[in-house]
Amino acid sequence: MLQRRKTCLYSTMGSKRRIKSKSAMLLLAPLLAQAEPAPRHVSRPTGSAGAQGSDGLCSHFRWMAEQVPAFRVPGAHIQILTSPDQFYQAVKARISSARRRVVMASLYLGTGQLEQELVDCMEEALQYAKENRRSPDFKVSVLLDYTRGSRGQINSRTMLLPLLQRFTSQMRVSLYHTPDLRGLLRLLVPQRFNETIGVQHIKVYLFDDSVIISGANLSDSYFTNRQDRYVLLENCREVADFFSDLVEAVGDVSLQLQPDNSVTVQDGMVHPYKGNREDFSAAARKRIMEVMSSARVRQQQQLRLSREEEARSEEEEDTWVFPLVQMKPLGIRTDEQVTQRLLTDAGPDSTVFLTSGYFNLTRAYMRLVLETGASYRILTASPEVNGFFGAKGIAGAIPAAYIHIARQFYNRVRQLGQQERVHLHEYHRPQWTFHAKGLWYYLRGQDRPCLTLIGSPNFGYRSVHRDLEAQIAIVTENEALQSQLQEEQETLYRRSMEVSDSTFQQPNRYVKLWVKLVTPLIKNFF
Repeated sequence: MLQRRKTCLYSTMGSKRRIKSKSAMLLLAPLLAQAEPAPRHVSRPTGSAGAQGSDGLCSHFRWMAEQVPAFRVPGAHIQILTSPDQFYQAVKARISSARRRVVMASLYLGTGQLEQELVDCMEEALQYAKENRRSPDFKVSVLLDYTRGSRGQINSRTMLLPLLQRFTSQMRVSLYHTPDLRGLLRLLVPQRFNETIGVQHIKVYLFDDSVIISGANLSDSYFTNRQDRYVLLENCREVADFFSDLVEAVGDVSLQLQPDNSVTVQDGMVHPYKGNREDFSAAARKRIMEVMSSARVRQQQQLRLSREEEARSEEEEDTWVFPLVQMKPLGIRTDEQVTQRLLTDAGPDSTVFLTSGYFNLTRAYMRLVLETGASYRILTASPEVNGFFGAKGIAGAIPAAYIHIARQFYNRVRQLGQQERVHLHEYHRPQWTFHAKGLWYYLRGQDRPCLTLIGSPNFGYRSVHRDLEAQIAIVTENEALQSQLQEEQETLYRRSMEVSDSTFQQPNRYVKLWVKLVTPLIKNFF
């Protein structure tokens, strides 16, 4: 056991089918035909933007606290992780040292050796708690997506079953199932494609009072050569409590994995695909909004500090963290609303660096980028570092579809004469893939970003309309943290090349006609 614990802490690293496919496409037709609503103008209240106010940079974004919970934390407690291995080692080490709780939300858990080491870390932590009276209430909670986590004979479920069987009272595994995948659609869509309808996409890794917010999944490529973004908030109990409560709430409306590999519904909860669609969504929304409301109540209580405490905390707690949640199938849209407001308020002389592993902006976001006054540097994956590059079947055409989308956007920028303000970059790195998303916001006259968005959303149709997403907005006056953010942004963009006319003349940028024709139909699913 001791040797295994050392390893955990220190180791580095046919005909019927065609008929079924056609039937599935017919069932998908109503979803394929769904048009995204025309973007509404986001109002900009008087005085919401402009020059820096007397209260400092954070006052510029204080409007966020009117829409979402807000947590003040010391900027010194926030660390930007930069590499997959650093992320992996941080997760392993903190699982091993946790004494009260480990809460992990991801799309899926992989099935390789590196993932098994994570499971071993959980097992050792659970065993330690069971034998040590100082940790009697220690629990591990894992939230994954049902469709992705159940794919194949060996999958996320089978990886976690031994822990669930051995530590039944200490272990919880929840599998979120979108209410949109039901009836004949659920029966006929092939297993590899059923997750396109909607998934649990939140990436939160929480250990006692520390939490990592990321876009990375728990899979070997995300631990080795798939570039993402990761932020570690150390000893930020209020933030950790919020995300623990959020994951618990989504877990409550999910299917519960049992020791025999069956799944059940929590008592009193509507079944996600057997029950009434509207009833499930209403119940799920109510449960999740309870978390948001409770956090707001706690926030108001914190604001009743005495003036002396307020003055002291302003010196130490120089950073605000705003959790943003997007769950459109459940009627929750706070991330979309805050992101639109941020892009609307981005005025002349401010600069926004925006990145997405899958560049497929919604019409609302695209309109705001093209019509507001800020300078934009948009980073996306080159075809060779796209996660679908080299995939078999239809999935192999997805990088070409992204090339087509990028070219349409680039052409639109040129048609509007915005090429001096809006620049498109592609990430290049041999033998790596690119999955980073988020933005860095530089206010007028500032040479370091004072705000970043980091988490799971990709700014695309799926993120806004289909999946469960969460990220945080970090607003900071801490110069050291601002420097970390600047270095993170510069490091990612340093491996990029700006897109130009010649980019799309390269032989590897040729897009077949059929891909161009189907891209408008399928862009809502990837």
